[in-house]
Amino acid sequence: PLRGAVAAIYWFARTADDIADEGDATPSQRLADLSAYRADLAAIAKGLPPSPRWQTVFAPLQIAMDRHRLPVGLLGDLLSAFEQDVVKTRYVDRAEVLDYCSRSANPVGRLLLHLYGVQDAESLVQSDAICTALQLINFWQDLGIDTARGRLYLPMADIASHGLSVDG
Repeated sequence: PLRGAVAAIYWFARTADDIADEGDATPSQRLADLSAYRADLAAIAKGLPPSPRWQTVFAPLQIAMDRHRLPVGLLGDLLSAFEQDVVKTRYVDRAEVLDYCSRSANPVGRLLLHLYGVQDAESLVQSDAICTALQLINFWQDLGIDTARGRLYLPMADIASHGLSVDG
């Protein structure tokens, strides 16, 4: 019974991530597209129809939001992480990386817990820890892909503490 809602959350996040990362759009175009995407999220949160541009994403998401009362703030957190991907390419320390994870990964776990009616503090903390760990693993796995895009999720302080530099 939750498959439609899970798929709607996935396509919302996948599409936003692709807007931020894929293709040859300029950073200003990516930010403009993410702003329009955010406007569609705001529209459906108010019960209004989305623009036609991402109708296939927002129509199912609107159904999931109505049926399951999805927390719009968590969806907005995901968008803020994707917007950050467009403009931030280096992270000073672990705190900055973990802040990013709190918006790029942790909302997904919390949205899924919400679908299952799980909202106790311990479960939320455990979900955040798992989601952050998965995000960090993804960073390490995709190091070559991200650096080719000009992004580095390894904290600069950690790189320096090991006597390394980004330049070689």
